[in-house]
Amino acid sequence: MTDSEHRLLELLAAGASSDELARVPADGAAVRLAMDIRRTLDARSRREAELAALFDTASDLARLRDLDAVLRSIVHRARMLLRVDVSYLSLNDEAEGGTYMRVTDGSASALFQQLRLGMGEGLGGLVAQTARPYATANYPADDRFEHTGPIDRAVGDEGLVAILGVPLSLGEQVIGVLYASDRRTREFSPDEVALLSSFADHAAIAIDNARALAELASANATIRAHHESLARAQEAHDRLTELVLGGADVRQVAEAVAAVLGGGIVVHDADGAELGRSGGGPATRSPEAIAASRTAGRAVPDGDVWVCAVLAGPELLGSITLSGRPALSDADRRLFERASVVTALLLLLRRSAAEAEDRVRGELVADLLTTPGRDPAALLDRGRRLGVDLAAPHVVLALHAGDVSRARLASAAARRGVLAGVHAEQVVLLAVSESPGAFSRTLATDLTAVLGSPVTVGAAGPASGPAELAAAHAEAARCLRALLVLGRQGHGAAPAELGFVGLVLGDRADVPEFVRATLGPVLDYDEAKGTELLRTLRAYFGCGGNLSRAKDELHVHVNTVAQRLERISSLLGPGWQDPDRALELQLALRLRELAS
Repeated sequence: MTDSEHRLLELLAAGASSDELARVPADGAAVRLAMDIRRTLDARSRREAELAALFDTASDLARLRDLDAVLRSIVHRARMLLRVDVSYLSLNDEAEGGTYMRVTDGSASALFQQLRLGMGEGLGGLVAQTARPYATANYPADDRFEHTGPIDRAVGDEGLVAILGVPLSLGEQVIGVLYASDRRTREFSPDEVALLSSFADHAAIAIDNARALAELASANATIRAHHESLARAQEAHDRLTELVLGGADVRQVAEAVAAVLGGGIVVHDADGAELGRSGGGPATRSPEAIAASRTAGRAVPDGDVWVCAVLAGPELLGSITLSGRPALSDADRRLFERASVVTALLLLLRRSAAEAEDRVRGELVADLLTTPGRDPAALLDRGRRLGVDLAAPHVVLALHAGDVSRARLASAAARRGVLAGVHAEQVVLLAVSESPGAFSRTLATDLTAVLGSPVTVGAAGPASGPAELAAAHAEAARCLRALLVLGRQGHGAAPAELGFVGLVLGDRADVPEFVRATLGPVLDYDEAKGTELLRTLRAYFGCGGNLSRAKDELHVHVNTVAQRLERISSLLGPGWQDPDRALELQLALRLRELAS
């Protein structure tokens, strides 16, 4: 071995550059061999460095969890590995059928950073479409690619010349493109293409992992929100149930529901009467919305409010309306529906309590009117336990409504008196008033409006103590029968307002028939002859049978009165002036007068 060859080996061992090797005075073949060895060693070292960098990059990507952080790391590492001016990454948009710029590193052009490419357009569109890498030393002059105005303007604005693009693939699916680019002409070697492709494979896996983690985090957030919603709904349900079982009224429950949902709450009963509210809300309910909620079994929107039917099985107990929350989440909607269940529980408890109290009060009414003298002190004591002083003056009223059940009539009447019940198939009410007639008329009008059916009321009193109250009830019942016989359904009256006619005739069923049977011949004669026999008969009885007074009342001669009475005798037959027959005639005359 010559000294020159020995010197070349020493320089190679020391890592000398190709220039240093070229200056050694030695055989040309030996120098070329040494330089080839140097290039091989340099390539191997570079490859080792690239592989080390690729391994470090893959390790870093594996530790990242946030998708944006993963994408930024990918393009930055790609730029460093290939020592290029700009690196960037686009992701495919399956819905739009193209690929769009997602992250850049080293870019200065806003136009370039917002670029979108259709499938097959430009270098990136072709990579995304074919799932194959493409490289060009001079993109603007390369006619292998489909140049478009937007792409060329963006590339020109960034000043890019050489571009390398490789697919980001997951199996057969291309999810995007990874690029390396320089602002000068540059040939990308096969090793550089392979290096960026290897990096893209790691990057695709990192992107997929980050997406999976993001989806998992979203699912966990959804589950957590669902659990929180269930916990909130359960807490609200427990709170409302505790309120109901603790004796809260409808208003207190409405306030609690309004506080939970952050809106106004209004509760109506099945007939549309408002039971309680908190905050704003419609004064009237929507029958259509309630029907829709009842059919669906869920809360339904009605304009800017939400409505939920309050049900006990198939029975409609009422409705609950939420205002101030036009956009209601599923969780809050379910909470609102739970509130309707709790409201149903409250209304059922109220109804059960009312029914129990009505039974107790009804039993007192029945005992008071059936056996008032058996143990008056016990009756007074039972009344005091119910908050009613039976020793104080009370008006007694008997009520009738043909198309309404007695239970419903008694329930409606109870709100307007102190004690209500059913006795002898008839609703009875005790109330505090000094004017039975005026009270009965007001009560008849109010209940007729509430129940939608004529309510007739007979009144008597005031009376104090069990015995007097029982007697007053008998009088009120007779007055009620008289009103019904007289055809005055939907009215109220006291006996003094009907005179003795109503009391005497209270049990007769057909007033017109009675009048016709009693006065028929006289009525027919007057109608046929145009006479005034009926008027004469009325004046005769009104003057106590005194002919002289009767002729003054009629403004005729006494002989005329006598002649007319003879005609009446011929029509009615003998005995019409006997006491019993005369009473019937007078009753018929009075009834005809009242009915006219």
